[in-house]
Amino acid sequence: MPILKSAIKKLKQDKKRTRVNKVYRESLRLAVKQARKEKTAKAVKLAYSALDKAAQQKVIHKNKAARLKSRLMKLL
Repeated sequence: MPILKSAIKKLKQDKKRTRVNKVYRESLRLAVKQARKEKTAKAVKLAYSALDKAAQQKVIHKNKAARLKSRLMKLL
């Protein structure tokens, strides 16, 4: 466990950030999986939204979001 006050604070921040990022990542994965399965415009639109939100929050890289969106669009 961290001993320094700054290290304790950093650990708390990291745990909080991990929880927030996990929410974005799980919703992203679920939306992309649904879009690949259903191949409907509505499902792809939801996946686009989830990808954009994750990229905006820096959970995933913006180029990864663009790449996944391109691959989803090929399905339609």
